Amino acid sequence: MSLTRNCINPLVVTRGSDQVPISSKFEVRQDPAVVRNYARLLIELSAVVPDGMVCFFVSYRYMEEIVADWHEKELLKDICKNKLLFIETPDMVETSLALQNYRRACDSGRGAIFFSVARGKVAEGIDFDRHYGRCVVMLGIPYQYALSNILKARLKFLADQHQIAEEDFTTFDALRHAAQCMGRVVRSKADYGVMIFADQRYNRKNKRDKLPQWVRDAMKEENLNVSTDEAINGVKTFLREMAQPLDTESQLGITLWSAEHLARKQMEVANATTVLGKRPEPGE
Repeated sequence: MSLTRNCINPLVVTRGSDQVPISSKFEVRQDPAVVRNYARLLIELSAVVPDGMVCFFVSYRYMEEIVADWHEKELLKDICKNKLLFIETPDMVETSLALQNYRRACDSGRGAIFFSVARGKVAEGIDFDRHYGRCVVMLGIPYQYALSNILKARLKFLADQHQIAEEDFTTFDALRHAAQCMGRVVRSKADYGVMIFADQRYNRKNKRDKLPQWVRDAMKEENLNVSTDEAINGVKTFLREMAQPLDTESQLGITLWSAEHLARKQMEVANATTVLGKRPEPGE
């Protein structure tokens, strides 16, 4: 992407305010401290991020379990004090209605947060551009279901035919889907958004190296291995900078072309074509 400013701010949140590591690993995902820290992260983000927020879970089952836990402990009430809450379901009609009302809440200025699932309908093709998505949160790493027969057959084929290790493929596939979820919030050159990778495993270099180059380039060293409190401070600073009026003049010739830039480029193409021995056709 050709940009004149850093329009995305990826942060790797590895622990909560109490310094307890957070992760969606099966062994610790039901730990009360992890569940509480994920809730506190969303509560504090919803208080400082304007307009729309999107939160992705690794599976429907995990989302149902953790949301039920938050409801029982009355943590959802704190989120709803800041933003209206909408949740994706396997039902297409219910999800479409939830998305419609989510956009209405963002348009009205009330703000909203949308709970979704990686590899689901929303993650695959719904855009949260402009004020519909100023922050996207990925709770955990969206690995495929390990006991899936389809996955087992694919891993066997890759190992036999291409000597690709199982862990390499499953990790690459999970990080690819995580990046796809994160990309929902930046859909144009004038857009901007915060990306929160909430899992201690994202701090490992072998995990981050499998993220797309455009995400890795925007990851600053000070935004790696941060706590919830440090992440909130970084989000505030970034959103304050991005809220300033965009200087159109600074983008001319880089992200925006005037008539003069276009004419100059057409002349360069015409000259290059002539040097190669082909006369440009009229109108080229």
